[in-house]
Amino acid sequence: MGEESKKEPLLLRKKVYYENCPGCKVEEYKDTHVGLPIKSLFSIWIIVLSAALPISSLFPFLYFMVRDFHIAEREEDISYYAGFVGSAFMFGRALTSVFWGIFADRYGRKPVMIIGIIIVVIFNTLFGLSVNFWMAITTRFLLGSLNGLLGPIKAYATEICRDEYQSLGLSTISTAWGIGLIIGPAIGGLLAQPAEKFPNIFSQGSLFGRFPYFLPCLCTSAFALVVFIGSFWLPETLHNHKDNSSKDDGFDALEAATFGSSAKEIEGTAPTSKKSLFKNWPLMSSIIVYCIFSLHDMAYTEIFSLWAVSPRKLGGMSYSTADVGEVLSVTGFGMLIFQLLIYPYVDRKFGPIILARICGILSIPLLQSYPFIALLSGFALSMVLNFASVVKNVLSITIITGLFVLQNRAVDQDQRGAANGLAMTSMSVFKAIGPACGGALVSWAQKRQHATFLPGSHMIFFLLNLVEVVGVLSTLKPFLVERLT
Repeated sequence: MGEESKKEPLLLRKKVYYENCPGCKVEEYKDTHVGLPIKSLFSIWIIVLSAALPISSLFPFLYFMVRDFHIAEREEDISYYAGFVGSAFMFGRALTSVFWGIFADRYGRKPVMIIGIIIVVIFNTLFGLSVNFWMAITTRFLLGSLNGLLGPIKAYATEICRDEYQSLGLSTISTAWGIGLIIGPAIGGLLAQPAEKFPNIFSQGSLFGRFPYFLPCLCTSAFALVVFIGSFWLPETLHNHKDNSSKDDGFDALEAATFGSSAKEIEGTAPTSKKSLFKNWPLMSSIIVYCIFSLHDMAYTEIFSLWAVSPRKLGGMSYSTADVGEVLSVTGFGMLIFQLLIYPYVDRKFGPIILARICGILSIPLLQSYPFIALLSGFALSMVLNFASVVKNVLSITIITGLFVLQNRAVDQDQRGAANGLAMTSMSVFKAIGPACGGALVSWAQKRQHATFLPGSHMIFFLLNLVEVVGVLSTLKPFLVERLT
């Protein structure tokens, strides 16, 4: 009897708390505090924001940065090289996300988050000091490969919140992530080349004159440094007592995928923890759909900035980095309002799958209207472009939030770190392809301004829409399914 009691699944012994176990302390706190976990949600939001800001903050000035490296022989080739710099981060993250997920399952979510934030401080700062194309590529690659917090923090959000607030916790991540991907470029666009924009403050001979793209990187790194200091006070959510072997579950989950059902049963965990992640179709289907929409979103982010700053003769709008920054600032504010006031309602009304399907369908005609928006000028251009940018990004972040929810509902706690690491690896591969293909696509399309079929930017947004169509079709049954609980 004693042996059977010892092997009783931990997740079924909800009222047993172990002394000095951080995970048990969190569970006990959740059982005794039923209110909205505002402090925890804010902590998650600020950490994700610090990690998201550097990812896309380079896009408004990337065109000019690559131009200043003098690696492109022709103006049309600048976007091609810019795509490789934009892809380096995601390529690095694709190589290490599973490792960081397993590391989080073994040693805890908190160490991964702390390491990830300090990596942002170091390598984002070095990127701003890049003096050539290869230094820019290298620092972005290291920033991506050594920063693995996004997968574990999704697991952290589901563990730090009570069941009724888990969707809100994951929505907090996607909100912070989406706003970071918008505010980041806004910061980059407004603060890049400060010696030209603010000559009374920054001289050409100053540090910021010699390194015109350092100021936005410095600001985002300084913000990350503050978050890094504050993250030491976060509670850990991973259980560490002896009869909880969740530290090995990430490895066992991946072993099960390789060796099949012969993988050993893990004591002290729920029965599903021995199941292969790769055989968990609700998880894998949500990851695949997530990858498709991530490819689209990353390509769109790269293309939008390159298209906006391109000359009008090449189908762009001749925007400056500051103009792009203003558009993205408005977009970020609109996304924040939507996520706080509207998203919880529509999520309850439609559910994550139907909502993703609706948003994907609405994105298609909106995207195809972009080349016609570029024909406008003055106040009309500003109004219509800001509105289109807000709507497009609101639709995208709604899709991603729903897929976050589906992924984390598909697994139990002991596999959540590895599952999110697997999702991050897969998504990062597609997001690495996105900027490279986006940059090459813009470069190619700008050379066919007088083509008979879909000239110039019309072809760019048509191909983006093809990816969106594939994503929408993949949300249909029987491909995308939700785990039954």
